[in-house]
Amino acid sequence: MKEDRITVRNALRHGDLYTKLSAVFMGAGMLWHRQIVKGVLVFLFEIVFWYYMITAGFYHLFMLPSLGTEAQGKVWNEAKQIYEYTAGDNSQQILLAGVITCFVIAAIIVLWILQLRHSYKLQKLIENGEEVPNLRQDVKNLFNGNLHITLMTLPCLGILIFNIVPLVYMISMAFTTYSKEGEHLLLFDWDGLNQFMRVLDMNGNIGRQFWHVLGWTIVWAIFATFLNYILGMILAMVINRKETKGKAFWRFCFVLSIAVPQFVTLMIMNIMLQPSGAINVLLQNLGLISEPIPFWTNATIARITIIVINLWVGIPYTLLQVTGILQNIPGELYEAARMDGAGSAKIFFRITLPYMLFVTTPYLIASFVGNINNFNIIYLLSGGGPTYVGDTAGQTDLLVTWLYKLTIEKQYYNLGAVIGIMTFVILTIVTLITYRNSSSYKNEEAFM
Repeated sequence: MKEDRITVRNALRHGDLYTKLSAVFMGAGMLWHRQIVKGVLVFLFEIVFWYYMITAGFYHLFMLPSLGTEAQGKVWNEAKQIYEYTAGDNSQQILLAGVITCFVIAAIIVLWILQLRHSYKLQKLIENGEEVPNLRQDVKNLFNGNLHITLMTLPCLGILIFNIVPLVYMISMAFTTYSKEGEHLLLFDWDGLNQFMRVLDMNGNIGRQFWHVLGWTIVWAIFATFLNYILGMILAMVINRKETKGKAFWRFCFVLSIAVPQFVTLMIMNIMLQPSGAINVLLQNLGLISEPIPFWTNATIARITIIVINLWVGIPYTLLQVTGILQNIPGELYEAARMDGAGSAKIFFRITLPYMLFVTTPYLIASFVGNINNFNIIYLLSGGGPTYVGDTAGQTDLLVTWLYKLTIEKQYYNLGAVIGIMTFVILTIVTLITYRNSSSYKNEEAFM
């Protein structure tokens, strides 16, 4: 029957006195329905919540709409002959405290719903003459039927505290004037969508830089992903041929580069490609060039150099991914194709490539996303340079390195938050559309 469902609505409508009393005094229904320890703990949570709200929570909520109004003051102390600063409102702390308070309220609402439903469930057990689980049975059940709850509680709390709360806090910054521009670092206000419009405006300084960086980021991600994938697959196929001798040795040679930490490789490459680095000196000594090649001062050459170095770093990973898959393609398919007169190119495009794409599409998507957020290779090689027309972005900056410059170097926290949100939106849309339209998603049963 519909009224027997364990819902908040049914608990308030059909619950007994103590179940309904739980709507005000949390845990009252559990206490009356023979689960005393649970009821006491829930009631203590409610007391702590109201203590927090009375002592601090309501103040944080009251300050959240304004983010503070009193600026830091400067008063001349005649006796000490110095200026003394009076403490004003700190909008950053107010925003953080307000966000935390909102999460605390959301948590107590969830607890209120759960305890009300649980109280009604206990009531139904008693009415039906069934046994109410005691504390020992509940604890035992946490390691049996409800083991998933026991194992997932701490990870979920960790994600909430260390990921979701800071993420919401950073997203909130995008709608404020929190920036070194105008010295809005201590006291700032809500700014609506102005920062978003500023980033999207192609006629403005920040807007021009954003579209330039976004364009290069997409170009970089496409080249870095598919060149690594295609060349890594070709290399794996060459090594995997029956005619190739010393397969283990060749794989070892390429995989050896993985053993060297990536940041070490990138820093060495950066030094070697400087105007006075080993590469330019060697080419000049051989008489091949008269002047140093501007690897990091010419935008086009810098971009090509970064893509080429990324091949050196990334191909071994693709080689490892692809080798195992190639060895699992049924040999009968190749034999049948050769008997039908198919050449190497036709076999590759009709058998090898479709099979590889079917299996590795999720890997390709993850690689594409990883390249968009590839901070190390840009920051350690070119530092985002050479400098662009704007004052913050370089010719080789990706969205992630530009975000770093905006926040850490320039302290434009609101713009950094906007860039972070837009990067997340772009990646989410591209990932979902690509994966949902791939054969790996549509024809999963075919592979099984």
